[in-house]
Amino acid sequence: MDLQALPEGCIANIISLTTPLDAIRHSLISRTFSSAAQSDSVWERFLPSDLETILSDSHQFSSLIAAYPSKKALYLHLSDHPLLIDHGRKSFQLDKASGKKCYMIAARDLTIIWGSTPQYWEWITLPESRFEEVAKLVAVCWFEISGKISTSILSPGTQYAAFLVFKLRDAQGFHYRPAELTVGIVGETSYTRSVCLDPNLVERRLDDSFRALDRPKERSDGWLEIEMGDFFNLGLEDEVEMSVSEIKSNWWKHGFVLQGIEFRPK
Repeated sequence: MDLQALPEGCIANIISLTTPLDAIRHSLISRTFSSAAQSDSVWERFLPSDLETILSDSHQFSSLIAAYPSKKALYLHLSDHPLLIDHGRKSFQLDKASGKKCYMIAARDLTIIWGSTPQYWEWITLPESRFEEVAKLVAVCWFEISGKISTSILSPGTQYAAFLVFKLRDAQGFHYRPAELTVGIVGETSYTRSVCLDPNLVERRLDDSFRALDRPKERSDGWLEIEMGDFFNLGLEDEVEMSVSEIKSNWWKHGFVLQGIEFRPK
């Protein structure tokens, strides 16, 4: 059967049942497919049905609709530009290839042990951060950060991974013991992994407990990230809890700058 012989609306409906990446590929087949793949009926299916609710407290929904009347243009903007929501304590974005929801929880929305004590942590502003404030470690021995996120705001039926997003500035104290990263749905078995948080440690100076550990990678925005773990979101009313800690050594640590924890489809 020649699909190009179908009415454009029928082709658009077929394309809307695929993925955003497939839609872009289909637009290269012919003029008919290109026109169908660009249509609002296709890209509206790729946008979250609760988008207005998600952006309601950011007061950006109306202005976005006005600035990007095309659904495809709106979709691409949301995949390239994280938007602050929840009074600036979270950011929302779409995964460009799949249209799945991505969130980053700001440092201010996480629990940081001694985070409100200036002699241990301070809150600063960095122009390269998407949030108004980030947490800068002054000096602690007990290093622990934790938080929770409701799975109801994530895309259902999706495998997600959590990523710790941070910078290191003249960091010290992170090469004596591995850090432990934990992710899991509350009430179920959590996933824990040991990692090396400093990507610049010289391997020959490390003991065997460090050499085989994963290290952070630099993101396109200049921050470092390391995967904390993953989980499958069934779409139920669950909570995911996550933590990063190094509490087993007696060494003082400093130079760690926390932007937040990001959740992306894996």
